[in-house]
Amino acid sequence: MHIINIASELAPIAKVGGLGDVLLGLSRELSCKGHDIDLIIPKYDCMDTESIRDFAIYNDSLPSFYKGTWHRNTIWKGWVENLKVYFIEPHHPAHFFHRGCFYGCADDMERYLYFSRAALEFIEKEGLSPHIIHLHDWQTAVIAPLYHELYRPQCVKEAKIVFTIHNIEYQGHCSSSDLDNIGLNGSHYLLPDKMQDAQYKEAINLLKGAIIYADHITTVSPNYAKEVLTPLGGRGLDKTLYKYQSKFKGILNGIDYSYWNPEIDRYLPTHYSPRETPESKKDRHTLDKKAYIKNFLRERLFLAEEHRPIVGCIARLVPQKGIELIKHALHYTLEKKGQFLLLGSSPIEGINAEFQQLNRHFHEHPHVRLILHHSEELAHLIYAASDMFIVPSLFEPCGLTQMIALKYGTIPIVRKTGGLADTISDVDYSGKPIEKTNGYVFEYPDAKGIESALDRAFECWFHYPDRWRQLIIRAMKTDFSWNTPSDEYLNIYQSILATEKEAKKSPL
Repeated sequence: MHIINIASELAPIAKVGGLGDVLLGLSRELSCKGHDIDLIIPKYDCMDTESIRDFAIYNDSLPSFYKGTWHRNTIWKGWVENLKVYFIEPHHPAHFFHRGCFYGCADDMERYLYFSRAALEFIEKEGLSPHIIHLHDWQTAVIAPLYHELYRPQCVKEAKIVFTIHNIEYQGHCSSSDLDNIGLNGSHYLLPDKMQDAQYKEAINLLKGAIIYADHITTVSPNYAKEVLTPLGGRGLDKTLYKYQSKFKGILNGIDYSYWNPEIDRYLPTHYSPRETPESKKDRHTLDKKAYIKNFLRERLFLAEEHRPIVGCIARLVPQKGIELIKHALHYTLEKKGQFLLLGSSPIEGINAEFQQLNRHFHEHPHVRLILHHSEELAHLIYAASDMFIVPSLFEPCGLTQMIALKYGTIPIVRKTGGLADTISDVDYSGKPIEKTNGYVFEYPDAKGIESALDRAFECWFHYPDRWRQLIIRAMKTDFSWNTPSDEYLNIYQSILATEKEAKKSPL
């Protein structure tokens, strides 16, 4: 099967959040299962080109329509983690992807509308003829109606469209004239049964358009799929999703264990595994090596080397992630005689200022470090060195950090919501057999909730070390690989392709 993924991110070269990791992990697993996978992303000037193999110009004269004019684009081709990737570089006066950033520009809507039309032009002009075009989030959502109206009628082999909602909070609101700019009749879509936003009647909702025009819709965990069908979780799209729920499914994201794995992690000074003792003289991957990495990171970050647990947090600092709860957890961790590590940054000026101030306050504290910029190496080290890992999200479609933490033997402390509820079972109160429990869960997003979970985790760490060690081993053996989720996606692809074949056979 030939599958093309079109998205705004791809780890490790152009990564902001979990979307980039999902694109990489799912694509690699599908490729390993024998499918022909292509990826299309923008050519950002700030992406990590050093990690792209055989990076070269593929086509220097691809035309694409925008605002009544055809503009030239250069298509680059390269290999990322053994995946074939095409990069679109517009030669437009606005220099859409030469901004020194991935997101956060005033004209982000224009940037991704342009990219979406150019991506379809490339697929058509190059004659790629995929079976499946898989789209991700609002940045590529317009491709579903655009393909339906302008490209599908002239295709020799019709592709099926799958659209994944990674976070329904970001929906892509624009005006009908924005659709005119890419060759659609915007006013035609400004209707309640098409792309008109439920709340802002003069606005087009791109996510709504993808829900209506895609052949199948997915989101990134089964629990989140239930939540978005409610008025609170659906953010205005619950009625649309309910109408099309026959083609809607929640599939839990996976983790790429060839990248996130303490037994082979390229960023770690040593490796370790759930094995408590060496199986042979050559086997050095024992659990005790985790303590070595803990001390290694303490020395690097000038933290005191004392008998204290490290609480780690790696997050985009946006309201969704529970900003006040993160700050409260920092102070409460110190009260409980722990150490706190935060790696994260915020695109929101006010939140960024808050954490910069917090960083200045704790600048020389022996038990706190705030690293307010992204560092891939430090992320891996924090996962490995920490004892506990907090994810106090107000809502969380899936969450990858808690699954990564499990693999590194770092016990998650999470709020019961979305994919966090699907992946973490409370040690004390889950009602599940002990072998199925893997972390600490709290329900209400307030100080009392996160304190209760931290209390229980600290109690176990300080007073029941044998029980804590068994919890680590259990966590590391949890399997959240891409094997099962990729099969679920393949079942969807095959199902909608089979439906099309049956439709063509029907005399009606």
